[in-house]
Amino acid sequence: MIKSVGTFRQPRQVLRQALATVALAGAVAGSSVANADGLPDFETLVEEQADTVVSIAVMRETLQPTTAESPSLQQLPEELRRFFQQDPRQQPPGGSGRGIGSGFIISEDGYVMTNAHVVSDASEVMVTLDDRRQLPATIVGVDESTDIALLKVDADDLPAAELGNSDEVAVGEWVLAIGSPFGLDHTATQGIVSAVSRNLPSGGYAPFIQTDVAVNPGNSGGPLFNTDGVVIGVNSQIYSSSGGYQGLSFAIPINVARHVADQLKTSGHASRGWLGVAIQDVDQGLADAFGLDAPTGALVSSLSENGPAAAAGLKPGDIITEFNGSKVNRSGDLPGLVGVIPAGEIANVTLLRDGKERNLTVTIGKFETQTVAVTDAAESSAGRLGIVVGKLDDEMREQRGIAHGVRVIEVDPTGSAAKAAILPDDIILSLDGKSIDSPDEFIDQIDKFDAGKRVALLIQRGEHSRYVAIEIPKLHE
Repeated sequence: MIKSVGTFRQPRQVLRQALATVALAGAVAGSSVANADGLPDFETLVEEQADTVVSIAVMRETLQPTTAESPSLQQLPEELRRFFQQDPRQQPPGGSGRGIGSGFIISEDGYVMTNAHVVSDASEVMVTLDDRRQLPATIVGVDESTDIALLKVDADDLPAAELGNSDEVAVGEWVLAIGSPFGLDHTATQGIVSAVSRNLPSGGYAPFIQTDVAVNPGNSGGPLFNTDGVVIGVNSQIYSSSGGYQGLSFAIPINVARHVADQLKTSGHASRGWLGVAIQDVDQGLADAFGLDAPTGALVSSLSENGPAAAAGLKPGDIITEFNGSKVNRSGDLPGLVGVIPAGEIANVTLLRDGKERNLTVTIGKFETQTVAVTDAAESSAGRLGIVVGKLDDEMREQRGIAHGVRVIEVDPTGSAAKAAILPDDIILSLDGKSIDSPDEFIDQIDKFDAGKRVALLIQRGEHSRYVAIEIPKLHE
């Protein structure tokens, strides 16, 4: 334990008084619960909201060992997958077919929200209320893309949690989680919002709210409250190399969860708008390469053939800055904006192309996924960047679903390509916005640029395309 040193007591007292004054002023101005010290009154919050939280136990017919990994997580390499496990010890050893999780009541007539991975493949679901009543639950619907499930228990006059507005969540605000880590029901843990619109390698449809709230196996599906006592997120994932809490936890924004739950209640399944683009964040290197003043927007790296975006005239290299009147500051902002628009409706898109702002209208489609294949190529040299590239024949292009490009065969670990994180087997589709059809064309284009210039390469890696910024080195460097 670290003890206070006498020299620092006075500044601490001054700081504490200042924080108390600010927090109390905020409590008076708003509805947040604060105690006499000006800090959040979590005791009152738990007392008022704990009865809206439930514990969930599931039985599965299969005896295969079960984790809470989503399908997209299972597709990750093992070295990445272990860092984004969702409640990896949710099921007891030996594959007994049992699992635990959390949830919360969203209506007085018995609807309960939780994670899809908590109840996936369940043959029986039992919900335990705060008053210790155990009620069998029916699975109304499951949406794996957002990891949201809706349950129904046969009961009336239940205490329902109030759902807030996750669009208003701010980094640094206090939050509280209530759930059943390791089966210890109604455990409360607190922290702050660490980040918003966080995208994870495990994929998923909606960007997460990141917190430092202690979340462990069994917390999945439980609510994340703000100090007003309203739910702003559904606890879903942890970042961990051990399977337990390590300071990083992630919640699904409640606006996304509520939209999905409404659809599950109405039709038993969820549908969402689809734009038909693969997007990525714009870093400083790409901002320089595209001539932007600062990194902003969602950079379109590829489009689905015959998709809504392609039909509306969007192109790879476009940077979406606004969608239907809402700002798009980073790529994680876009999926949620698109998803809430029903298929068939018209949306307005503002984008930057060649440094100029353009406005397009797009007819939103229905969400779907795309896959492509991998293949081999012949060799040629592009030594200035420290890579060897190869030609793609017609069969390879057809297998990968692309019309042009060159394959990276080797990467010099000391060259510019390695510094830009280009890897063997990447396919280079375009250079500075111009399509590449052969290794010789690629080399000729590289040699036209002055040393020190940053240019954008569009590469395809596996199933996904993305832009990388690469700095042109001096000749013979």
